[in-house]
Amino acid sequence: MKSENVIIGAGTAGLLLAASLAKQGINARFLSESGNILGIPYKNAIRNTLYGARLHAGSALLSVYSKEPKAYVLDRPILNGICLDLAEQNGANVELGRQVTAYELGEMSKRSVIAGADGALSIVARHFGMGFVKRYVLTYKAEFEVSPKDSFVDLFFDNSVSPGFFSWLCPVSKYAIEAGIGIESSHGNAKRAFDRFMAKYAKQVLGEARPVSEYASIIPIESKKKLVDEKREVLLVGDAAGQVKASTGGGIIFGGNAALMASKAIYEHITKGAPLSSYEKAFKKRFGADMLIHKLIHSIYSSLSPRSMSFLIGALAKLGFGSLLSKYGDMDSPTAFFKNLMLRK
Repeated sequence: MKSENVIIGAGTAGLLLAASLAKQGINARFLSESGNILGIPYKNAIRNTLYGARLHAGSALLSVYSKEPKAYVLDRPILNGICLDLAEQNGANVELGRQVTAYELGEMSKRSVIAGADGALSIVARHFGMGFVKRYVLTYKAEFEVSPKDSFVDLFFDNSVSPGFFSWLCPVSKYAIEAGIGIESSHGNAKRAFDRFMAKYAKQVLGEARPVSEYASIIPIESKKKLVDEKREVLLVGDAAGQVKASTGGGIIFGGNAALMASKAIYEHITKGAPLSSYEKAFKKRFGADMLIHKLIHSIYSSLSPRSMSFLIGALAKLGFGSLLSKYGDMDSPTAFFKNLMLRK
């Protein structure tokens, strides 16, 4: 029976897994090339608080406002730094700036349970033949020193500009706005799509401001069917497992909860010989329906023409859907929204 765990990764889910295992007394090593939510003291990572969203499609507008916080804009490097401190304080052996070769993975797997938390293009998933995520969103984002007028994010649904996804203007702080776009990977270049978005929508808000930072990323929009290889004692968490909301690309909640579930399964596997597959069963039981609904939402808006999407958003606005989302909505759990809606007085 293997007595230690190695986490290959570069972000929140892997660090949270390392911290949780170390806290339970499991010898956890976290290897990465780079360097109260889910038990993370995340307060210092908050850049801004969002109180709603405006969904734009052509001339149609659906507004979702709330007096209570709906989401937080988190500084991911600071969040990962907090998780890194948490992992090290709990006793995890963290090695940053560390590239792992296929040979090393093979050697590690002889004595350690392997957890792949190494992103959408996971080397762990490839090495152990755990399948590929075939559908991705390519994003391009830039931050501008422009003071936002309010604390609401604007989402733009226009498949002629952002095919397969959407674009956004988000007040990331009191002094900055992030402009961003996502496109399905089969639709070409995200930077060119970003330029289209800037010309058609963003410049009306940002004017002639120049970006102070720009960056790109890749987000999986489908989950892996196989999260655990029981025979070789390997599992996947976070983006490596495709544990992302297909509707928005957000992954902290799903990936973080997966890390905690994986921690429990690894602990019981090492100490009691319990199957690692309990992690996969627990995750799918808890989040399977939510992930399916997020995938359905994405499939709807990503397939509609700009005219059809404008009609849909306009119809939802006239039906008062914005007020229902404001009162009963849950950005992470659409099943909770429907449950709250059914139980409303």
